[in-house]
Amino acid sequence: MDVQLVVIFVLTFLIHLIGTLAYAARIAGTRTGRIAVSLALFNILILISRTSNSFQSPLLAKRIETNLHAGLTTAAETDFRWLLLAASLATIAGALLIPTFQRLFCKAITAFSIHRSVPRLLLHAFSKSGVAHIRDSIRIPVTANFALRQTVPIRILIFNIIAMAIWTVGVFAPLYAGYLKPDLRLTASNLSAIVNGVATILMFIFIDPYLSVLTDDVVEGKMNDSAFRRVIVWLVGSRLAGTIVAQIILLPATALIVKVAELL
Repeated sequence: MDVQLVVIFVLTFLIHLIGTLAYAARIAGTRTGRIAVSLALFNILILISRTSNSFQSPLLAKRIETNLHAGLTTAAETDFRWLLLAASLATIAGALLIPTFQRLFCKAITAFSIHRSVPRLLLHAFSKSGVAHIRDSIRIPVTANFALRQTVPIRILIFNIIAMAIWTVGVFAPLYAGYLKPDLRLTASNLSAIVNGVATILMFIFIDPYLSVLTDDVVEGKMNDSAFRRVIVWLVGSRLAGTIVAQIILLPATALIVKVAELL
């Protein structure tokens, strides 16, 4: 793995790590009763994710262009397999970090109610007391939350797996299609928005409303924290399954995008 691929690997890792840590913001919101503030503070991490995404696609596109000009016709699939692996590893890392980040978000929400300023909050995080809070917040996942008993409807898990699989290959498959069909690579790359749109629709129609209702149930006392945490475990597990399924559908999705690009 060369330096350029390592950089893209790290960017992909950051994007999926932050996506997984969104669940920590949900838990912090239910524990503090300040869901809006927790999601607002999570937007700081979203900025990092979007910045990574802004660099990821151009760097990957440039790598493909360089390989095409160099006549390297077999390297692309291996590159994409590595990047899909980065998505899976990031999801696992995010799952392990959820307990720590959930506590950090809770403390950040409390601190924000005092400072009422994101810049001041960030300065506080790097102060001596802030570093101590970070150190004290480090936790490992509790095994009791990994219940084998299913706590999420099958359809929600399936939709989450499908959405994550499509979203994970949403950038890679169109670029790979352009690599396989260089004369249509501009058309293929523009199909990325359509692919990601399908995943977004699934998440916005099925996953987010379901999780939002449960979040409100916890705040209103209709659901306890431990049950909500078990739901999060199942959703993170299905998210991980989606990144694994992405490895399976990479080539079929690429072939489909090539066909669509030819028909347009």
